[in-house]
Amino acid sequence: MAEPLRIAYSPCPNDTFVFHAWAHGLLPGAEAPEVTFADIDVTNGLAERGELDVLKVSYAALPWVLDEYALLPCGGALGRGCGPLVLTRPGADAGASPITAGADLTGKTVAVPSERSTAYLLFRLWATEAVPGGLGEVVVLPFDEIMPAVRDGRVDAGLVIHEARFTYQDYGLAKLADMGEVWEARTGLPIPLGAIIARRSLGAARLRELAAAVRGSVEAAWADPAASREYVLAHAQEMDPAVADQHIGLYVNEFTADLGPEGYAAVRGLLDRAAEQGLVPAVAPDALAFP
Repeated sequence: MAEPLRIAYSPCPNDTFVFHAWAHGLLPGAEAPEVTFADIDVTNGLAERGELDVLKVSYAALPWVLDEYALLPCGGALGRGCGPLVLTRPGADAGASPITAGADLTGKTVAVPSERSTAYLLFRLWATEAVPGGLGEVVVLPFDEIMPAVRDGRVDAGLVIHEARFTYQDYGLAKLADMGEVWEARTGLPIPLGAIIARRSLGAARLRELAAAVRGSVEAAWADPAASREYVLAHAQEMDPAVADQHIGLYVNEFTADLGPEGYAAVRGLLDRAAEQGLVPAVAPDALAFP
């Protein structure tokens, strides 16, 4: 008996919404995969070690994994108005000036959710111009610990993703900059966040079957949004259902069904700009092509 296909994606609402139908064997002719839930920093590491067959990773991790994995043209997260935010505490600590502009981050400590993430690449590209004096220490924290760390003064600023866009004011924090707004103003392209990759050794025919299953799962989720509701909320880490809906609305869109020319241009643009700054290895011209 053949081993089941192994897939890893996050417990975030956009992923559970997208993969619900496939994961539950609801797609005719598509075998349900064996699912592992893991945050993006973990799945990036799994991909770099060549573990599992299909994974949701950050687009920023692609330069390290494209030799072994192919980028699927569907299932991922790109969008507009959904970029990472740089957050700070309003006001100032005793003896310190408030952080109200990028230059104020000179020498400051910033918490980020990963150094192999689109959020981090967008942040570093922004900081190259906005913080000419250079950042201080960059520390990696789980994304759900970043806002408390900023609020409590353990770091000077934090780079946040996902539902933090909707909840940061609950922590008494202020938005210093929106990385997505900067990216979109500069390029006119959507923001490439999470990618779906599959092991190249599965072969071109199998990869096309997997892409069809992913696309079918997306279409099934749109056709009957209520079907995935219990699955989404069970894995949403006590997230308010309204926030989960906002999350899905932002990150599941036309690019999830098909990257298309604009989606591929966004991915290529991000990786090329990051490579020019020495943040990632250069990606070969044909490395993003789907078999």
